[in-house]
Amino acid sequence: MAFPVPDLPARVRIHEVGARDGLQNEKTSVPTEVKAQFIHRLAAAGLTTIEATSFVHPKWVPQLADAESLFPLLSDVPAALPVLVPNERGLDRALALGASRIAVFGSATETFAARNLNRSVAESLAMFEPVVARAKAGRAHVRGYLSMCFGDPWEGPVPVHQVVRVATALLDLGCDELSLGDTIGVATPGHVQALLSALNEAGVGTDRIGVHFHDTYGQALSNTLAALQHGVTTVDASAGGLGGCPYAKSATGNLATEDLVWMLDGLGIETGVDLAALTATSVWMAERLGRPSPSRTVKALSHKEQ
Repeated sequence: MAFPVPDLPARVRIHEVGARDGLQNEKTSVPTEVKAQFIHRLAAAGLTTIEATSFVHPKWVPQLADAESLFPLLSDVPAALPVLVPNERGLDRALALGASRIAVFGSATETFAARNLNRSVAESLAMFEPVVARAKAGRAHVRGYLSMCFGDPWEGPVPVHQVVRVATALLDLGCDELSLGDTIGVATPGHVQALLSALNEAGVGTDRIGVHFHDTYGQALSNTLAALQHGVTTVDASAGGLGGCPYAKSATGNLATEDLVWMLDGLGIETGVDLAALTATSVWMAERLGRPSPSRTVKALSHKEQ
């Protein structure tokens, strides 16, 4: 039964990241055919945006070394299939396979930029500039990820004005939307709304913003609700709670898509997602990974069926 709350969005688009952000953090590589079936099942459960893979050098993310083999297996998936590209070489690989939604991954802090991209923040933005320009010239949709928006394991709390500066720079490159990442899961609801308000004051419309929360301190859902109260309608989540961040060891899993859908269903907010089908998919994937899903909703619903 739904109990709507005033002034919340009527519908939320879930940007599913489990197949990319989730599987890239597994210790062993998942077979390409399993990844393809996972994505097909996610789409069948009603997810309309499913991040498929990343066109990065296999040395850096060996779990996604099969991007060229995987992407052609997804031609019949009835969903948008964004892919992550780190540079122009990655873009070339993605465009050659017909990718029409591209994402770049930046950092709000210098230390994480150095560790993740081996560049300064300014140098990483310079690297993204031709990537975004060429993608836009090819009529691709471009998402800009911004990590460490709330805290950094090496630098500590990240000033709001610093995040706004890098966020607006990403959008100035031509990104269509921005995903704000709480990479180590330290955000709290007031901090979320303060950052969103500061971005609005800097001229960034809420309609161009998505949020990407990790559940390190159990705050992902409360932070999501704070973002919804501010008008955000795009929320990143990972089926079964897969994922974390290989370059930030304190980061635990992403917000589980099932936990998000349970909350949104209870608020009467439409997602188009069949929770039972999604839960079954996460249980299926957990079996293939050889460990249970960390999602509380998956645990509750799968236990109920036994």
